[in-house]
Amino acid sequence: MQPYLVIATINELKNLEPLKRELNETNTKVIVVDEGNQEIRMKNDRILEGLERSYYGPNEREEWFKSRFGSGYKKYLEVIPERAHAETSFGFLVAYEEGAGFIVELDDDVFINGLIPGHRDNLFGGGGKTVHSKSRWYNTLDSISLSREGRFFPRGHPYSPETRAEDYCWESSGGSCVLNMGHWIGNPDFDALTILYHGGMDGRCDVMGERLLNEKVVVGRGTYFAVCSMNTSFIPKIVPAFYQLYMNTMGIDRFDDIWSGIFLKRVADHLGDRVCLGKPVGTHQKRPRSVFKDLKSEMDGMILNESVWRFVDGDISGSSYSDSYLSLAALLERGASTLNNEIYRKFLNLQVDMMRRWVEIVDSI
Repeated sequence: MQPYLVIATINELKNLEPLKRELNETNTKVIVVDEGNQEIRMKNDRILEGLERSYYGPNEREEWFKSRFGSGYKKYLEVIPERAHAETSFGFLVAYEEGAGFIVELDDDVFINGLIPGHRDNLFGGGGKTVHSKSRWYNTLDSISLSREGRFFPRGHPYSPETRAEDYCWESSGGSCVLNMGHWIGNPDFDALTILYHGGMDGRCDVMGERLLNEKVVVGRGTYFAVCSMNTSFIPKIVPAFYQLYMNTMGIDRFDDIWSGIFLKRVADHLGDRVCLGKPVGTHQKRPRSVFKDLKSEMDGMILNESVWRFVDGDISGSSYSDSYLSLAALLERGASTLNNEIYRKFLNLQVDMMRRWVEIVDSI
């Protein structure tokens, strides 16, 4: 069962240097999705020396689609956004086609030990405890201790008061899962509004994660949570329903992993599979960035975020991840048609179109 590590970057992969021994011992293949900068690749080749690895920049991605779809390849190449974090979707396709045992996604500013064993344990092992929420949402920050007291919620958790009630019911049972979101200490995954409120002019505020409280929390059927892709693993069978949505368009960005996670959770619930979060825990060493730029990118997404999960919360059909995802896409399309804002309608219809093309790609390989 060979693990695949997918990482999107335009930087030196300094976070993988301490992981080299572990990646080598676990026979992990590294898929680097980059922008084709040869100078950066040479530096990363030195870091990854001795590991099985492949690089996919814009040229390699185009050739990959050409070789599989011929003259009609552009229709499918367009599914992968350019210069956006959601380029990781391409790495998922490579890992899926090559028969990965399981897939790990890691951001290049997360430093971690025990990455592969931790994810393997939570995906395939038993144990853990299951949470159900009367508010329909679980606050993932309840699984770590923070440096300041107060109620904090992660990027992607809706602002509607009823989703923030934190009224939970716990079961002692857990079990194997199809997706595991690892956690991190250091800089939490706050949205720009929260960061700005707490003085984070450089995109980082003074509220820090200190330690992991729960190694494995299975999120019960009908309960959603904000999936952040910084440190996440999953088994290949969910790839048809785990497209990282097309962002950085129409003024909307930074919700690719959030909404992809909501869609995956809905499909997994429908098919009777489990999703969890917890270990392995890394350290997020977030780079300085403009909090106002992030706020501008997130604002329309925050508005849509109050509705998107409700759009897909209805009944879906299908006995596979592909068919169930297509059924969910139809729900999203119907939901989009109820919006008064023309840009929001166009944006969600674009997602529906890309989701359907994604399933065509996965089914063909």
